[in-house]
Amino acid sequence: MRLEFINNVKENECLGKSILSNNGTVLLRAGMKLSASYIKKLSELGVLYVYIQDDRLSDVEVEDERFFELKQVTLKSMSTVIKCVHDCNGKKLKESLNSIGNMVNYIIEAGDVNSSLYDIKTHDNYTYVHSLDTCIMATFLGVSSNLDKWEMKDLAVGAILHDIGKTKIDNNIINKKGKLTNEEYSEMKMHPVYGGEMLRKNYSISDIAVNVVEQHHERIDGKGYPFGLTGNQISKFAKIVCICDVYDAISNDRAYRAKFKPNDAYELILSGSGTSFDEKMIINFKNTFAIFPLGCRVKLSNGEEGYVIRQNKGFPDRPVIRVFSNEDNSNFGSFKEIDLLNFSSIVIESIA
Repeated sequence: MRLEFINNVKENECLGKSILSNNGTVLLRAGMKLSASYIKKLSELGVLYVYIQDDRLSDVEVEDERFFELKQVTLKSMSTVIKCVHDCNGKKLKESLNSIGNMVNYIIEAGDVNSSLYDIKTHDNYTYVHSLDTCIMATFLGVSSNLDKWEMKDLAVGAILHDIGKTKIDNNIINKKGKLTNEEYSEMKMHPVYGGEMLRKNYSISDIAVNVVEQHHERIDGKGYPFGLTGNQISKFAKIVCICDVYDAISNDRAYRAKFKPNDAYELILSGSGTSFDEKMIINFKNTFAIFPLGCRVKLSNGEEGYVIRQNKGFPDRPVIRVFSNEDNSNFGSFKEIDLLNFSSIVIESIA
């Protein structure tokens, strides 16, 4: 399947990857033909791109059915989890967090990072899906960082709850378009503190998870908030979530700014190594995540355009590209594959 900008989707093309709503129900299921009204509605919801079924790229799989089910269950439990935290209902909270443990186990045992990320975010589902995607990214980065199974579960809980303190902040500040006032920004910077206070009242939440919530905006050079911690004062788990939170946030449109281009978002993370982010974690990040998602169309420096069909581990900007001689979707034509590891003179210039 291919990743397509919503404005380029043609009527009657089939959705390749399901889209979830905020509460975990299926907004549109994979395989559905997209009518003009569906395409218009997705655009109105802020969807910038979707996966489309494409016989020419039938070997590009980005929808793991079992993992999709686990994500769906986790999203459905989010509102209950937040309510339990507010109500200090430790027993029910522990039960509601079981879905996260199941998802972590799956990632450890069978997870494919290239089939697990890039869920479609709408204006309506951004908050929960951002928390879920940050959790998934952090879990994969935790695997790369050689955390044990129990540490991974605590990491995941902290990651999915990292922004829970924002529920204590006025929605007018959270959803404000444009720059916050100094007073509003000061209040926004309190959300890690609010989150920590809420979670410390729940005995079913570990110190690891609480530290993640309190420290996910701290920076190695001490320029973060709310405590201005530096270096090893910051939990290694918070260092992981910090990277994943920033990367996912800047990769998506928000009310107050447009998203970064994939290569710009990636470069921003790498450029923060040793200042904003832990150097070892950035090395693991680079060895875990690719810049350009599977199925996306890219323009190469040699003037050709093609689709990312495989990633090269450890080389995030050097995937394998399939270039078709005929861009008519109804006609395969001939094609060639360019492994950018073997062609050092060719680089990806942009997403086409």
